[in-house]
Amino acid sequence: MTVQASCHCGAVKFKLNIQPEWLIKCNCSICSKLGTLWAHTLEKDAEITMPESATLAYKRKDASLAFHTCKTCGCTTHWWSVKRGEDERMALNMALLDPKILAQYRIRHFDGADSWKFTD
Repeated sequence: MTVQASCHCGAVKFKLNIQPEWLIKCNCSICSKLGTLWAHTLEKDAEITMPESATLAYKRKDASLAFHTCKTCGCTTHWWSVKRGEDERMALNMALLDPKILAQYRIRHFDGADSWKFTD
């Protein structure tokens, strides 16, 4: 089953071609402020459709991830590794799903602020 979503204005669309076992609510310094629900995956299992300059990438100085936000509506849509090509990990913000579809998923809580472990 393919899962599809987009940012509020529709400029950034994504498809996840696998069914995630759960979504991740992280409490790290960035995720807690963004209000995201991540589906972690590999790039080969996802498709992102957007104009070339549709997103703004945010990277902390010491970070290994680039968080992408739509320049038009401000929705955070996904993150990619800053080492794309070497590291195929990525995540899609499933909080952008239709609420009826989102309600079908189990949400796991990850302590990205301290222990780097799931708390449930």
